[in-house]
Amino acid sequence: QVQLVESGGGLVQAGGSLRLSCAASGTIFSINNMGWFRQAPGKQRELVAAITSGDSTDYVGSVKGRFTISRDNAKNTVYLQMNSLRPEDTAVYYCNAELLKYYGGSSYRYWGQGTQVTVSS
Repeated sequence: QVQLVESGGGLVQAGGSLRLSCAASGTIFSINNMGWFRQAPGKQRELVAAITSGDSTDYVGSVKGRFTISRDNAKNTVYLQMNSLRPEDTAVYYCNAELLKYYGGSSYRYWGQGTQVTVSS
């Protein structure tokens, strides 16, 4: 059993900052790509930021220069530092991890339960 547990969401004023964390636990051999997605009401879920096992990162254009994704492999945790938040960043944020449960096994994607981020104007 694998679980991804997110924390750090909340209500913040425009221009403020939040830091999201997502810890993976359970039967894990290795974690490949990790990422953060978000879904606003009435919109499709979109990829916000991703990080590979080699620490290469990628961001959706609207958050470049404001958000930073990082990971701590020793803790099986991925972070999303969000600065200069805007009302349009309001959404439920989900973490995602592509991982192997066993050596030589297949990789599977797992999702966290989501954490609400609300940015007031």
